[in-house]
Amino acid sequence: MPAARELLLDAAFTALGVRPWNGVRMVDVAVAAGVSRQTLYNEFGSKDGLARALVRREAETFLAAVERSLADTAAQGGADAGDCCAAAALCTLRAARTNPFVRAALTGCRGERLPAAAAPAVPAPRTPPPAPCSFRGVPHSPGALADRLRDSAAAAVDGAPGGTGDPGSSTWRACEAAVRLTLSYVLAPAASDEEAAREVAYLVRVLLEAEDGPAGAVSAPSPTAGDR
Repeated sequence: MPAARELLLDAAFTALGVRPWNGVRMVDVAVAAGVSRQTLYNEFGSKDGLARALVRREAETFLAAVERSLADTAAQGGADAGDCCAAAALCTLRAARTNPFVRAALTGCRGERLPAAAAPAVPAPRTPPPAPCSFRGVPHSPGALADRLRDSAAAAVDGAPGGTGDPGSSTWRACEAAVRLTLSYVLAPAASDEEAAREVAYLVRVLLEAEDGPAGAVSAPSPTAGDR
């Protein structure tokens, strides 16, 4: 059985599907989770604390899914940088379409159904955090989240887990462009997520071949590049 904390976060997420955040009552969240209101306050301290924890969980879950997709694709024989970026794009677009927290985190656009952008973790750390817009290392602003996606993609392509890649490399620049194109599809969706992912793969291959590859035509997007 999930711990009380997860049950409460699930209940809060479900509540936001039917009413705006300012209409979500702590007592209703506790009842839906099957725990006491005191347990809810013990876990999160306040409604703002619950919002911060919910935003953090959804961001962590999203980033973990993208990084798994990158790792799985990079491990496949014959996968190239385009395939890796397409996999990350497809995972991102699907998450943004189905999870309002992910879409808000990527775009900075929050409707009335979502909590306002939460402040850094409370209580404040004794020493400054590595990045001011983070929850225990999870990027909070759209720009910081885009940087994290770019660095994860570059690390997967370079085969250097945990690395961020050389900002001057063609791989890093191609992954930067791939993330920016992916975010444009979040705001203005293509006919399908798979189509958008194929275009991301094509862009990456064009950029890398232009800088590093042999002269010649760039192959057209693979019909399966975004079907992971």
